[in-house]
Amino acid sequence: MTVGIDVGGTSVRAAVVDIGGRIHDTSRAQTPATAEALENCLDRLVGEFRTRWPISAIGLALAGFFDSDCSVLRYAPHLPWRETAVAAQMSERIGLPVFCEHDANAAAAAEYRFGAAAHGRNVVVMTLGTGVGAGFLQDGRLYRGSFGVAPELGHIQVVPDGRSCACGKRGCFERYCSGTALVDTVVEIAADHRHYGSGLARESAIDPGSLTGRRIAAAASEGDEVGLAAFADLAQWLGAGLATVADVFDPDVIVVAGGVGTSAHLFLDDAREHYRARVTGAGHRSLARIRPTQLGETGGMVGAAEVARQRLGSSLPR
Repeated sequence: MTVGIDVGGTSVRAAVVDIGGRIHDTSRAQTPATAEALENCLDRLVGEFRTRWPISAIGLALAGFFDSDCSVLRYAPHLPWRETAVAAQMSERIGLPVFCEHDANAAAAAEYRFGAAAHGRNVVVMTLGTGVGAGFLQDGRLYRGSFGVAPELGHIQVVPDGRSCACGKRGCFERYCSGTALVDTVVEIAADHRHYGSGLARESAIDPGSLTGRRIAAAASEGDEVGLAAFADLAQWLGAGLATVADVFDPDVIVVAGGVGTSAHLFLDDAREHYRARVTGAGHRSLARIRPTQLGETGGMVGAAEVARQRLGSSLPR
């Protein structure tokens, strides 16, 4: 058994996972604001699991920039660590081997090993959540680039002079295809005052801060016109972005994962059509199979646990 922990900006989700990718136990906590409190939280979660399961290693899935071997977390926009050897610190504290991985890479490893990316040769996994992350696997091996930060696809530009992004640019992928982007799109669509029958339009007028990607997906599934229009907008820009991704990586499989990815029935067919229309050489090349996630929001945990298992095996004496 290994433990996979997906450390997000709002919540910490942990699971005990076996060699087949099956989850046997879970726990969850709010993400603390300070490094000390976060380390105490991780120690407590693992400690509780160890009273019930024989744990061999821990994997941490984190959104941020690592060095090339994932030993130092250089920067994480929603976490308190800066230039910190997180794995070594937590390993010393917990008394078990700890390994870190970028959260999108962890989700990609899980989908390749146990989910929708199985048997792909060159695979891109896009995680659509609060932001947009990505992982790229070449014959099953994660590609990290020269300095450990590739592929940062959430910040390629899909809309010239579009919405401003926290990264400092405008029109980034994640400003149109994330859960946060869905809220912005709903507010924009509802502002034209023509959608009198929409519950989302009324909610947007009363308290736009109460809207979430999950709420919008639920409303769209029930036929809310503003929710459906927001997902149609997401599908358009997702297709455009995936066409650019295909031009760069030429994958045979693209998996759409993350929290928004669990609502793929609302947008993925349309996104495939936009992708086919916009990819370079349309009609004269083989196209990637675009698949919805099979692991849903558990992908980060399952992937972190699998990364820990693989790295533990490679570090043991032979």
